[in-house]
Amino acid sequence: MKLIPTIIQDESTDVVLMLGYMNDESLKKTKKTKKVWFYSRSKKRLWLKGETSKNYLFVKSIDFDCDKDTILIKVKPAGPTCHTGNYSCFKKKPEINPLVELFSTIEDRKKNLPKNSYTTSLFKGGINKIIGKVMEETTEVINASIRETKKRLIEETVDLLYHLFVLLSKKNIKLEDVFKEIEKRRNKKSRASSATTPGKP
Repeated sequence: MKLIPTIIQDESTDVVLMLGYMNDESLKKTKKTKKVWFYSRSKKRLWLKGETSKNYLFVKSIDFDCDKDTILIKVKPAGPTCHTGNYSCFKKKPEINPLVELFSTIEDRKKNLPKNSYTTSLFKGGINKIIGKVMEETTEVINASIRETKKRLIEETVDLLYHLFVLLSKKNIKLEDVFKEIEKRRNKKSRASSATTPGKP
């Protein structure tokens, strides 16, 4: 029975969560169920990660290395991955970018629509209400930059970012898509700069 080392990585943070082993059967079940299954060398059987704790690893992508002898699985963890209760078997959970955390909260509100939530009221109000708030907050940012303090400008900027994130979520655009576009433009600018920079004589 061939066992393949399998690296589990958090899709949103790129942190390595754990290392396990798979065989053909566990890989097939992983692909089918979209949850990570391993082969336990001690118990001599397949086991679903989270079968006791319910801290499942939801599969986002599966890749092999160049030699096809190691698997990399990117996941969305449902809870701590390590049996000790830690986020990762290798280190504690890293600090999350506050913009990423804000967008994640908005996505959660969109999914669950909790009562007495301002974000819920925006989603229920529809696209026109959300666009109206984005326009209103844009005006507030402009006014703050002309007439008010830096503190007010910062506060109004946060309000605008929040409502922009609600708009993106409403249109089913992920924050990762925005980051990818920024990276694409940065790479394009870098290539253009290199092409126009004269070489040394």
